[in-house]
Amino acid sequence: MGFGTSNEVIGSRSNVCLCSGSSHAEQILQMLNKYRRSGTFTDVVLQVDGCEFPCHRATLCASSCYFRAMFSGHFRESVQAKVKLQGISRRTMEHLLNFMYEGKLSLDEENVQSVYQAADWLDVPALSVACVQFLEKSVNPANCLSLMDLADSYSLRPLQERCLNLLYNNSEQVFKHEEFLSSCKARVLELLTCEELQVTEEVRVETALRWVHHRPAERKQDLKELLEQMRLPLLDPAFFTGTLETDELVLDCRDCRPLLLEAKKYHVYGREVSTPRTKPRRSSGWAEMIVVIGGCNKSGFSRLSLMEKLNPLTGQWISSAAVPGYPKSEFSACELQNDIYLSGGQLNSSDVWRFMSGINQWVRVRALSKGRWKHEMVSLCGKLYVVGGYNGRERLSSVECYNPHDNTWRTVCDLLLPVSSAAAVGCAGKLYSIGGAVGDKTNTDKVQCYDPVTDRWVYVTSCPFSHRSLSAVSLNGCIYVTGGLLKEIFCYAPSTDVWSSVAELPIKLEGCRLTVLDGKVYIVGGRDEFSTGVNHIWSFDPTTGKLTEENPLPRCLSYHGCVTITQHL
Repeated sequence: MGFGTSNEVIGSRSNVCLCSGSSHAEQILQMLNKYRRSGTFTDVVLQVDGCEFPCHRATLCASSCYFRAMFSGHFRESVQAKVKLQGISRRTMEHLLNFMYEGKLSLDEENVQSVYQAADWLDVPALSVACVQFLEKSVNPANCLSLMDLADSYSLRPLQERCLNLLYNNSEQVFKHEEFLSSCKARVLELLTCEELQVTEEVRVETALRWVHHRPAERKQDLKELLEQMRLPLLDPAFFTGTLETDELVLDCRDCRPLLLEAKKYHVYGREVSTPRTKPRRSSGWAEMIVVIGGCNKSGFSRLSLMEKLNPLTGQWISSAAVPGYPKSEFSACELQNDIYLSGGQLNSSDVWRFMSGINQWVRVRALSKGRWKHEMVSLCGKLYVVGGYNGRERLSSVECYNPHDNTWRTVCDLLLPVSSAAAVGCAGKLYSIGGAVGDKTNTDKVQCYDPVTDRWVYVTSCPFSHRSLSAVSLNGCIYVTGGLLKEIFCYAPSTDVWSSVAELPIKLEGCRLTVLDGKVYIVGGRDEFSTGVNHIWSFDPTTGKLTEENPLPRCLSYHGCVTITQHL
């Protein structure tokens, strides 16, 4: 870095002014630097890193605000012959003095960071700016992380943005360099869990394994903590079995086995397995979506075959493939392995349809052996169970089980009490049928529990209400129920066999549907006590007990289907 040169002669009759330009100033600075190196005319000695640098106070003050404040104020250094500086290497100090005396310095990737830190501390603005400009041009995958730390420490926003941009968009390359592989566990966790990284979950897991294998003896104990933060259930099955499960350190880590088992269960059971690791990252382009299917309009007279999905990022409802030939009501809908199944419906239908979310298409599957409506269909342990209902003459006790692998239905143990319009839900490996109608005008408060291992139904503690047209979901080992013109949301804990009221709704609802999204229970649509359909949506957060009104449905709906699936945005 140096100054340009120019020579001018400006004159008049009365006087002559000579200006030799920058060459004259450059010659003087070069001479001053020679005087510095030889100790000629110097009036202060800087003691740095065990080395002494004789200097001229005037020159130091001209370039550095730090020295100007030190030597022109009332500090003791202003009269001392020797001044000691801490935290600067002798090599870096030599670079700084050369710049302050001559305005010249050769920057490279080896010295630029130490020079910048010293220039910032000694307040040499011109040199600080030059260093930052050099750093911004030199960002690459090998130095990205250290420069990001430097930028953060000194609030260098443009440099920080360059580093982050490289990290977010080229992180796979950043993670291959020694700078990352030598990082501490906390830093690795911070980087691998960053939602802005434009990489697949497979790359994150592969990177975590590479970091552990870089120093296996001291890092294998960190493997579980790293994998806990990865979305193992969402990994590509081929990568899961071919790379993760065969890794020698993973195989040797007993603490990692529950994480692997959870992922395997998710591959079989789908959304029945719900943990933070089953939720897609924003950067993956996948997200959980609420889907509403069919139902009745505001008056209840028209039956719809529409299907719409709620985009969680925009809050907009998106039309999807209509249910073929299905303007029915009082059917049942549920999710299994990220597909949607519809069964039955008025009048006495035995149809079963499957919406294949991967190809956005409905296909017909094996029909029920007994047609029904006002029933419930539940996913449990990778299978579907159709429970009770009505056939136009009587309430049904029959229960059918569907195996998606061979597309067959089989009859399992009957309900203890025939019911229709009950709530049904799977929770903790068991199936629960809650309340419902046992006659045209009579309801029950009985709760029936089915164990698929023993193929038996038993009664558990009755619910604190006796209603029909109920809906239920399970979340974190508890069951949440409302509808039936209840004004409350009730919670049942199977582990303690106890019921409790957890929230109050603004209005009484029946024919509403419940689903789970982002750790909250959503109450979607329904019909009020005046038999008028509504478009309201509320969310209930079990962790805070707070009920929040969300953006409404695009139309009033009741007795519809409502599930949550994961789809690409």
